[in-house]
Amino acid sequence: MYYVYVLQSYSNKSLYVGYTADLKTRMKEHNEGKSIYTKLYKPWELVYYEAYKHKLDATKREWLLKHNPSGMRMIKRRLLRSLHDYKV
Repeated sequence: MYYVYVLQSYSNKSLYVGYTADLKTRMKEHNEGKSIYTKLYKPWELVYYEAYKHKLDATKREWLLKHNPSGMRMIKRRLLRSLHDYKV
């Protein structure tokens, strides 16, 4: 399985989108500062994920969420009560 996930930073409330085949290990890496893009804003909380059988499906979805504002707006609306002080 491949996972597209959304993290929220406890430090500045920002969101980060990524994909991985091992969600548990990837979360650990983000919170240990092993990711260049997320190490400055740790700790991170997993607020959303989707599972895909094929890697290409996951990478397409990740790209859509990162590059299409309407994709992230939809996720933010779904997570309205789950996000920390985040405004849509």
